[in-house]
Parts: sequence; C-alpha cells; structure tokens
Amino acid sequence: MTARVRMYSTGVCGYCMRAEALLKARGVEGIEKLRVDLDPALLAEMVESTGRRTVPQIFIGDRHVGGYEDLAAIDREGGLQALLAG
Repeated sequence: MTARVRMYSTGVCGYCMRAEALLKARGVEGIEKLRVDLDPALLAEMVESTGRRTVPQIFIGDRHVGGYEDLAAIDREGGLQALLAG
C-alpha cells in the first residue's frame, strides 16, 4: 500500500509537474492535488501548515516533505520509497 500523497499546487507550475512525474515513477498512482490558485482558503491552509508560500508543497502521509527539490533530495538519499510505503 502506498501512503496518501497530497500536493498543494497551481495550474501552471513546472516544479509541480516534475514532482508529480517523480512520484508516479516511484509507483504513486493517485496524488490529491490541492489547487491554491483556485481556492484562497487552500492557500491560507498551505501557508498555515507549512510556513511556505511557494508550490508545490508535498505531504506524504502526515509528513510535510517540502517542495520538489526537497522531494528529489529525499529520493536521491534513498528515503522516498520508505516514506511512500507508509
């Protein structure tokens, strides 16, 4: 079973697309995308929970992993599969 993956994003975001491609390459079938450009309440929620205003902001399970570069670093270090396994 794969852990729940949530990603705060916008409609046009290169880093969001790269994060999604990396997650799919690691076997994630479904990503809950939360579009902060369409819903100001989601933007406020993202800033409150992460302290950041940039997208993507990615959560795996209950853990905030950060943005694309953070996700890629975890993957390079070999920790992404374990996180995804839950």
